[in-house]
Amino acid sequence: MNPYVLTIVLLGMGLGTAVTFMSSHWLLAWMGLEMNTLAIIPLMMQQHHPRAVEATTKYFLAQAAAAAMLLFASLTNAWLLGQWNILSLTHPMASTLVITALALKTGLAPLHAWLPEVLQGLDLTTGLILSTWQKLAPFALIVQIHSPPSALMIFLGLLSTLVGGWGGLNQTQLRKILAYSSIAHLGWMILVLQFNPALTLLALFTYILMTFSTFLVFEFNSATTISSLTFLWSKTPLLATLTPLILLSLGGLPPLTGFGPKWLILHEITKQQLPLAATFAALAALLSLYFYLRLSYALALTLSPNTTPGITPWRLPPGNLSLFFATSVAVVICALPLVPLAQTLTMV
Repeated sequence: MNPYVLTIVLLGMGLGTAVTFMSSHWLLAWMGLEMNTLAIIPLMMQQHHPRAVEATTKYFLAQAAAAAMLLFASLTNAWLLGQWNILSLTHPMASTLVITALALKTGLAPLHAWLPEVLQGLDLTTGLILSTWQKLAPFALIVQIHSPPSALMIFLGLLSTLVGGWGGLNQTQLRKILAYSSIAHLGWMILVLQFNPALTLLALFTYILMTFSTFLVFEFNSATTISSLTFLWSKTPLLATLTPLILLSLGGLPPLTGFGPKWLILHEITKQQLPLAATFAALAALLSLYFYLRLSYALALTLSPNTTPGITPWRLPPGNLSLFFATSVAVVICALPLVPLAQTLTMV
């Protein structure tokens, strides 16, 4: 892509997210979401093949439907209460419509069907943007809803954790596995949102950091299927050692960083007298952990079919990973001791 076009597209994405962050009016927030959606479409279309066209079309249709529903919900709230302010969304019907629209925008179950199909048709860099940056603006709106329907939020959260774990079990494509991982993590965030929004933001930023590291590892090695991971140790032995730890952290296995947000969320849900929901979420997390273990097994305990002289190449590929990547990997693996500090900050 032309560097000038790429700069305009990235600035458009940043501007759309910033407009949504700073807006207090529903029309401005809707405008920011639309700018964000339209800016990523050229990135999705930069590879001119039918799969990318299909993914872009599905993404556009899903986002257009969510935007129309969001606009209808804000109009309904203005009609019933005479208010366009985001913080004044108090009518149950309007708040239910808004939550449903934002669930469709982010890919929460049961409105998730577009996310794995879209992510499968994109390259890993664009998939990283779709899985991380595109979640920020909708979550900024969800956090600002003061009286979300409690039963709806719990239903969306528990169903997303179950679908995210169950859907990834029989997948062999890494991008689809990461899509279902995104659905499961979003379910954990939605589950605790009405009780502790600060904890939701902590879980969101931790998920973004872990997903960033995972996508960069796969991008660096051009890995798109589970079978392609078996060649990783012969090309980049150090990354092959660290990647299982990143994946298990993404699955929430102690003593890695990803266990921290899930631990705090389960503690908060239990404190809110919802032991059944906490038990169900913990059991659903085991489903997600299974396919992360599949990936770790392919990385650490599986050898690619090869002759003995060709097992280790005579020249390893040049390392061009950034310092930011190295820092993110260190945080993803080793930051669990900072959880008490994070818990203190979420209680302020």
